[in-house]
Amino acid sequence: MRSTLLLALFLLLLVFACAAGLTTGAFLGANLPALTTLLAARDLEPAPPPTPLPTVTPAPAPAAPATASDPEQRLVQLYEHASPAVVNITTQVLRRSFFWGAIPESGSGSGFVWDAEGHILTNYHVIEGAEQIEVSFGDDNPLPARVIGADPPNDLAVLKIEALPAGVKPLPLGDSDALAVGQTAVAIGNPFGQFQRTLTAGVISALNRTIELDQQRVLRGVIQTDASINRGNSGGPLLDSEGQVIGITSAIFSPSGTSAGVGLAIPINKAKRLAPVLIREGRYLHPWLGVEELGYALTPRLAETLRLPVSQGLLVAQIYRDSPAQRAGIRPATQEVVVGNRRYLTGGDILTAIDGLPLRSWEDLNAYLAERTEVGQAVTLSILRDDEKLDISIEVGAEP
Repeated sequence: MRSTLLLALFLLLLVFACAAGLTTGAFLGANLPALTTLLAARDLEPAPPPTPLPTVTPAPAPAAPATASDPEQRLVQLYEHASPAVVNITTQVLRRSFFWGAIPESGSGSGFVWDAEGHILTNYHVIEGAEQIEVSFGDDNPLPARVIGADPPNDLAVLKIEALPAGVKPLPLGDSDALAVGQTAVAIGNPFGQFQRTLTAGVISALNRTIELDQQRVLRGVIQTDASINRGNSGGPLLDSEGQVIGITSAIFSPSGTSAGVGLAIPINKAKRLAPVLIREGRYLHPWLGVEELGYALTPRLAETLRLPVSQGLLVAQIYRDSPAQRAGIRPATQEVVVGNRRYLTGGDILTAIDGLPLRSWEDLNAYLAERTEVGQAVTLSILRDDEKLDISIEVGAEP
């Protein structure tokens, strides 16, 4: 009995011991920090954490090489191509002084190579009155030049040197009639005569400006640009974005005398028409009828005052003797009318149109003759004579 009791007690203790062992094993398996601490206390290294994979940063793409389509690169290429043909012009002019007599003065301007024969185009005012002219291609060896043709009314002149330096070529010519406001405009010249071959860039600001330089010089069809232009730039080329000459820089409008963003250039198509004649003949013959500015531009009020049957047109008061107008039978005034304190010559023909273009001012007539006719060309004048409308054909003459 006693042995049976002891055996039962032994079996009960064994059951408790197994239950306790199972509980301890579950705790260690679930508590990993405790396991790590335990292993460290036993001088054992824990298994290293997994090594993270390196992050790969893609290399930046190489910059695309500059091409001709990049605005900056286009300007660089334009300058490299065009600047060798742009020249610096220096002149010696004799000024007269009451006390000192003739005093030499120097002047400067710009120009560009027109053709392979050594012709250089510039402004007339650059070489006006010059006793000596030299041309420099950006080095210290100026070349002597001579004037072979000039046209003061259009402010153009052509110089000639013996030969062009090696590698220098004429600049290509564009079409100034095809220009539009907003296009790129690039000027290359020698501002103030000392900053040789300076490039400035802008846009075409306006077209077909009319600029009166003085009583005898009126520039028509002028290109306006905001590309910076100063004294010394005169005669240099105005280029488009392709490097073609579209104008000849000629003047600025500025209260201070320096660039104010209003530069003016003679259109290249005018130079195309005049330069070959200047090279061949030395001068350009300007179309002329012999009635220009010799009368009154009618307004409705003046026509009513003079009791004329039309409200616009050009009333001829006088004509030049032996002029194309006189030979064609144009009649000048035949009577005098006093209105208030003014005297008017009336009774002459009234010019109403030329080749179908209505005439409202003397500038209309002058511009048509200068820009659209040549000496020897026949034009048709529409006139009103004694309430009768007539068309008279006139051969344009040369202005004396």
